[in-house]
Amino acid sequence: MGQGTLELVPTYNKSLLMYTQAMAGVATRIHLTEEERSTLETWVRRTTTEQHRAQRAHMVLEAASGKTTKEIASRLRVRRATVSTWRTRFAKDRLAGLADAPRPGKPVTYDEGTERRILWKLDEPPPAGYSIWTGRLMAQALGDVPVHHVWQVLRKHGVHLQRRRSWCVSTDPEFVQKAADVVALYLDPPENAVVLSVDEKPAIQALERAQGWLRLPNGQALRGFNHEYKWHGTTTLFAALEVAKGTVTVGHYRRRRRKEFLDFMNRLVAQYPDQELHVILDNLSTHKPKHDRWMALHPHLHFHYTPTHASWLNQIEVW
Repeated sequence: MGQGTLELVPTYNKSLLMYTQAMAGVATRIHLTEEERSTLETWVRRTTTEQHRAQRAHMVLEAASGKTTKEIASRLRVRRATVSTWRTRFAKDRLAGLADAPRPGKPVTYDEGTERRILWKLDEPPPAGYSIWTGRLMAQALGDVPVHHVWQVLRKHGVHLQRRRSWCVSTDPEFVQKAADVVALYLDPPENAVVLSVDEKPAIQALERAQGWLRLPNGQALRGFNHEYKWHGTTTLFAALEVAKGTVTVGHYRRRRRKEFLDFMNRLVAQYPDQELHVILDNLSTHKPKHDRWMALHPHLHFHYTPTHASWLNQIEVW
């Protein structure tokens, strides 16, 4: 079967043609398009091209010029089998054939099924005597998965076994209107008005501790306080945050009644004379007067109540 016979059989596919040539000892012929020749010459000239890619491009260019496999191998100082491999792969897959074939690599030890088993285990209760799962407990329960892979899967999905989350959903039927009212005061307050965020924190222990220096036997001194303390009862902290400036006005009271609340509000009114005040409050009963006599004395004062179970809308809570 000679070279002329091959040219008379145009119905053979490309793979069969190369196989027949190889069996007959005939080198695979290379014919380049102008675009392929330009690309290969660029690979050879460019200094940033990987060495193996440039060498393969050089082999193909030499083969396209009519040189034999033996001549190319001798000139490039490589094995003839190497030249034959790359000219054959180029004839079959063109430029893409000069890239490295994908390698299988190490077989996967833990697949997606293992990942699902780890995540499903989180839905099961932990072993008796434990309140939550740990990486070590999960590895022991699964039996065939090491602890480091358990943690790898948990990190991938952002699972934190020790993290505790909580939430509070407002059931106020007027949530949208009340929340919009408060947010509007933050984003676009009335002109020449002061927006105050007010709340109180009760039952704060007033502790007196002995502080100072503690001399150690080795001569060093530590600064700290004694574990014993003197108890001075509790106090209630009232605080008002001026939203625009970030300043806070505070007041201490023994109790948290309507009386104390109005006393603190009187201090705020006196602090901002002749100014319109918009005060953001929660729904505590002491904030809502049974009659509006005090409010009638302060027409420039406006109360805005947050929705129920939505105290996070009140910025003083953050402070």
